[in-house]
Amino acid sequence: MNEIKAIEAAQMKSEPGRFKVGDTVKVHFKIVEGKTERVQIYEGLVIAMKNSGIGKTFTVRKNSYGVGVERVFPFHSPRIVKVEVVRPGKVRRAKLYYIREKIGKSAKIKELIIKKSSHEQAKTGDTAAQS
Repeated sequence: MNEIKAIEAAQMKSEPGRFKVGDTVKVHFKIVEGKTERVQIYEGLVIAMKNSGIGKTFTVRKNSYGVGVERVFPFHSPRIVKVEVVRPGKVRRAKLYYIREKIGKSAKIKELIIKKSSHEQAKTGDTAAQS
């Protein structure tokens, strides 16, 4: 049993992306076509995160030409290059499956507003103290 946990620990990413349910993200996903590799960007809303450990997954939903498309990504997959948060969302639920039935404006998620002054001070606080 300890050998299995050791293998799982070796395959887990050391720095997972900092995102949560409700965020709009860009997932940079490596695609292999024959001998060539390329990075494809999949942008959408994170509607669910499931499980824990090595089997952790997250579901991203986007509208493509008026049709809702969902894709499930393994959290610790070596094919995921990076996950970039485009717009942080403010939600009060862990699973946003109700978004599937919504159309238009009602399908929008409120944006989580972060104070820029405190956010900028956290970034530049160390450099300002040294000067």
